Amino acid sequence: MEKLRPAIQTITDDLIDKMLAGPNPAELNEALSLPLPSLMICELLGVPYEDHGFFQEHAGVTNARFKTPEEAAETTRVLREYISGLIEAKMDDPAEDVLSDLGTRVREGVLSMEEAAPLGHILLVAGHDTSANMITLGTALFLENPDQLTLLRQNSDDPKFVTNAVEELLRYLTIPHLLARRAVVEDIEIDGETIRAGEGVIAALPAANRDPQAFPEPEKVDLTRKASHHMAFSWGPHQCIGQQLARIELHVVFSTLFRRVPTLRLATPLSELKFKEDSQAYGIYELPIAW
Repeated sequence: MEKLRPAIQTITDDLIDKMLAGPNPAELNEALSLPLPSLMICELLGVPYEDHGFFQEHAGVTNARFKTPEEAAETTRVLREYISGLIEAKMDDPAEDVLSDLGTRVREGVLSMEEAAPLGHILLVAGHDTSANMITLGTALFLENPDQLTLLRQNSDDPKFVTNAVEELLRYLTIPHLLARRAVVEDIEIDGETIRAGEGVIAALPAANRDPQAFPEPEKVDLTRKASHHMAFSWGPHQCIGQQLARIELHVVFSTLFRRVPTLRLATPLSELKFKEDSQAYGIYELPIAW
């Protein structure tokens, strides 16, 4: 993933150039937050970027908290049919991308298409929507916390500081507003309650990241905090496979955006913004910004 940093930097600068040359105010999701991770995941997977409107729309349905079972089944069917078609094309004309690798494994009999398509599906959906929400929310958070923004600007050339700051943002914002379902493999006791082997537990990732025993003053954003033990990507064998790509994207964006646009500000009061309360991937539907 680290080898992708120069490409991420180039795309970020190009998108900011285009934003600055366009209307002022601008809408951050449209200008930067969605295009950057979408371009990167398309490059990695081998998905045509010109299809971004299609898969972004279906990602919204996938992550919707209140979708019907019929809507969930249909959007899954459509996306997996789309991915299957791309994998089949890659089997005949492979390239240096993930879908080509999946196609090779299908051709060799290591995977069936019914196994390969869901892998491509989840990588495509999770590979852009969560990072896009994180860029938008993080920008709004900085603009509403000028003391922390000043710290970032003063240390934007220090990779260790920015890396640490990204971990605190991941902890504080915790984009996956979903409940992780796990099965207990052996009897455990937590706060006097015994959970038996075989029973199910539901864990809220945002609650873990606001645990005062793990993070003193958890409701306070503090870029100097050591927060790398957060649960934003889950933990253990179930943790997010794309986390390092997300980290680099956030590192590049936040060290670049406020340096390139020092007068950046919200063009709409925070109280008037519409937050994604109806999505498993928390975010802001539109973030008007000005400079």
